Amino acid sequence: MFKPKVPVMPQPTGLITPPTVIEPTTMVQHSPQSSMPLVAPTAAARPTVQLTPGAVIALVGGGAAVVLVVGAVLVSMLLAVAITGVSVAICALVIRSLMASDNQHR
Repeated sequence: MFKPKVPVMPQPTGLITPPTVIEPTTMVQHSPQSSMPLVAPTAAARPTVQLTPGAVIALVGGGAAVVLVVGAVLVSMLLAVAITGVSVAICALVIRSLMASDNQHR
């Protein structure tokens, strides 16, 4: 009962490809024809980012919009927690009042 059973698969399910044979190749070194010194390749020139006044205004506007949206979400979550806390406190007071008035009438 507590011994694990290993599943046995009689036939493979996928396509089986025979192994490929890699044939060795010979390497031949060629000597350079001219005696020019080797020059290090120059780094590829990357385009620089240029901020135009319109792009700066768009970035500032986008950042301000993100801040306003995140702030509104956080304030609404805080307000929801505060409203929930107040409603639970009011429910507790009502239940306490009902239990106290029930004890007085007996």
